[in-house]
Amino acid sequence: MAVTEKELEVLFAKMPSKVQKNRRKHILIKNGEVENPEIEANTRTIPGIITNRGCAYAGCKGVVLGPIKDMVHITHGPIGCAYYTWGTRRNKAKTGEHVKNFVNYSFSTDMQEKDIVFGGEKKLAAMIDEVVEILKPNAITISATCPVGLIGDDINAVAREAQKRHGIQVLAFSCEGYKGVSQSAGHHIANNSFVESVIGQGDMEEPPSKFSINLLGEYNIGGDGWEVERILKEIGYNVISVMTGDGSWEKMRNAHVAELNLVQCHRSINYIAEKIETKYGIPWLKVNFIGIEATIKSLRDMALYFDDPELTRKTEEVIAREVARVQPVIDQYAKICQNKTAFCFVGGSRGHHFQGLFRELGIETILAGYEFAHRDDYEGRAVIPSIKPDADSKNIPDLHVEPDLKRFHLRMSPEKLEELKKKIPINDYPGMNIDMKEGHIIVDDLNHFETDEFIKLLKPDIFSSGIKDKYVVQKMGIPAKQLHSYDYSGPYAGFNGAVNFARDVSMGFASPTWNFITPPWQNTPVLTGEMNEGGDK
Repeated sequence: MAVTEKELEVLFAKMPSKVQKNRRKHILIKNGEVENPEIEANTRTIPGIITNRGCAYAGCKGVVLGPIKDMVHITHGPIGCAYYTWGTRRNKAKTGEHVKNFVNYSFSTDMQEKDIVFGGEKKLAAMIDEVVEILKPNAITISATCPVGLIGDDINAVAREAQKRHGIQVLAFSCEGYKGVSQSAGHHIANNSFVESVIGQGDMEEPPSKFSINLLGEYNIGGDGWEVERILKEIGYNVISVMTGDGSWEKMRNAHVAELNLVQCHRSINYIAEKIETKYGIPWLKVNFIGIEATIKSLRDMALYFDDPELTRKTEEVIAREVARVQPVIDQYAKICQNKTAFCFVGGSRGHHFQGLFRELGIETILAGYEFAHRDDYEGRAVIPSIKPDADSKNIPDLHVEPDLKRFHLRMSPEKLEELKKKIPINDYPGMNIDMKEGHIIVDDLNHFETDEFIKLLKPDIFSSGIKDKYVVQKMGIPAKQLHSYDYSGPYAGFNGAVNFARDVSMGFASPTWNFITPPWQNTPVLTGEMNEGGDK
């Protein structure tokens, strides 16, 4: 189902002129005649618009730091901030003998009005002492919230003193919510600190076995990481560390010995991948383990990189067995899903990744976008040199790394690496736009008003997005597949994940619930209004 420019103009006409001017840059119709149309991204949301974005603190503590299980993650700020990033993402983590796991706990200094007036540094220091005494974590993180930055608490000084007192690493993250336009700024802040202070601090000098890898940008939502690791380990890969789902500070310290980094979520972790390559010489490969076809392609790309006959043979053996096992089950669910349409608007890379899985079920994605993307997430990394830094970008310190004189070494010759780049996405991500069909809509930072209007215009059969907007969509009579934390389901990655996703989506279509809901635009009279910019009426 294609959308015309004329229909898009009708939508824009309902906006105030200043909003129109801004949002036109964030919405485009895929046009095959334009090779790679430019889209506006990573700019501040218009004040007053209901957006799905989170803040820099949410990206740092909630996304990147929170899933690391052997660290205690302290939120220095009001309790609401800590609560907002506590368990809402379903980052699962295993506990075993001699394995510390604090993921299920929420730690906050619970700043009150008197702390805002007189400062909260003493309260933070006392909390660190209490945490060490009771829980004895391997390391601690401190994440700053907006009030902390505004009153000037020196969390870095508190962290340094606590580290001296207790002899464990204490990391401070100046990730106040206002630091960036979205949670993407928080990802960047967390990435910089890990490259600078954690990765490469371990004692390993060589990988413990052949085919050693790091899995980056996998947060184990609903158990995704466990399914991916199951497949990789069966083929013969050794997973040194996962950043950061079910990950650990202990293992991340030895990430420098891996032979290859796999990047699942490009947006949240590409900074780490680039800097590890500069510092230690480890190339990164863009992978996608969402969907049968994407998983197969990623596994074959990895086999091409390592170029080992036995590894290639085992890769094909596992692929053949898994496909034979799951495809008949998926085919049954796909009968219910044929010729349906979807909106897919999610953060990270999922707005792109899940389109392939929808396609395998017979569902066409007619609108897609990201909450907190940069232009390269849409247009591909080739546009990075042309992106001009703005004032918000300067809020994030630019970490400059040099090759580690002791541990840097090339994993393969530059000539061979260049040859591989022609076959597989080494150090590259082509972006989402390339996979969108002619006439389909690409939207950056989709807001509530646009959601309503596009649903009325395109009438999708299913809406995939995050937690904040799923209830509104359901009240419009449309099934919502929540892809931020999967609600109570998952995993959706890998072969088993594809079966789970097919089951859940087809169940949404087959449910009789939607027959009892009438979309509000079908009722009359409809509440209407008129925007008067002059203020005279």
